[in-house]
Amino acid sequence: MCQTVNIFLFIRYAFSRPVILQGITDNSEFQAQCTKDKLLAEFGEHLVRLSTANTYSYHKVDLPFQDYVEQLLEPQDQDSLGSETLYFFGDNNFTEWGPLFRKYTPPPFRIPGTTGAYSFGIAGPGSGVPFHWHGPGFSEVIFGRKRWFLYPPEKTPEFHPNKTTLSWLLDTYPFLPPWERPIECTIHPGEVLYFPNRWWHATLNLDTSVFISTFLG
Repeated sequence: MCQTVNIFLFIRYAFSRPVILQGITDNSEFQAQCTKDKLLAEFGEHLVRLSTANTYSYHKVDLPFQDYVEQLLEPQDQDSLGSETLYFFGDNNFTEWGPLFRKYTPPPFRIPGTTGAYSFGIAGPGSGVPFHWHGPGFSEVIFGRKRWFLYPPEKTPEFHPNKTTLSWLLDTYPFLPPWERPIECTIHPGEVLYFPNRWWHATLNLDTSVFISTFLG
């Protein structure tokens, strides 16, 4: 399981393992702006860029945010491939979404020599991104719950890059021996997960979820 620590112990883990941070920020104002009604009123007509929910996510589709919410924000079909599943996360227009992001308080910690960049997302239950890796960062859940599966850089997980996390959880995870299973945890509203550099991770939204990541680079 991911370990829960406070900010005073964070530096001990920053380069070694993922940790859950609790009580480090108050984002109640940001949360109040992220209800369905308020987001649709503010951004409903704006185009959003969706990625395919596979490891590489090269294919992008632009459509109005309201269309995404009304047509695609639904439970994941367990038989759909990642390339057939569109996911709103990361490709945010910072000019249009800037007023919302200015209400967000990121975790009060930076790795020396890095700055933070936001990625905001909304997704339906059972959705998520299969295993991939990148630089370090934080991920906070605003609404809903998000389950994480993580492996250290030296341990490549067994997965198909075009199968969804839900498919992996149903078809592969149950047959992994204990020593091959990932570190895992479920993040609730107000909690922040820190993931170190180059750690493999896959995510699974347990509910319709709103979330924001701060990537350090």
